[in-house]
Amino acid sequence: MKFTEEHEWLRIEEDLVVVGITEHAAEQLGDIVFVELPEQGTKVASGDDAVVIESVKAASDILAPLDGEIVEVNGTLDDNPALVNEDPLGAGWFFKMKIDDLSALDAFMDEDAYKDLID
Repeated sequence: MKFTEEHEWLRIEEDLVVVGITEHAAEQLGDIVFVELPEQGTKVASGDDAVVIESVKAASDILAPLDGEIVEVNGTLDDNPALVNEDPLGAGWFFKMKIDDLSALDAFMDEDAYKDLID
């Protein structure tokens, strides 16, 4: 698993990258009440707004960490946005994307580097 400075996690599943937010981000946001996911098939560039998330504290944009295409979204979050709080590193994922070059993930932090960032 890799991590971004924007508190997203990236996990490779076969030839796709699964994207979600970290436990730290979920705790900082508080109780999540709404998630607006991108459309399947959307092409995104690194840094584009990909997901809108609203909590009792704030609204935030989740950015696309890489250039690619959104190939699957977690529709479960439409009915149960609190899943992001309950299981941010698992069932609370946002989307899966196809990227051209999986080696682009090498530029992101590993778990130890991310822990250093948030400590």
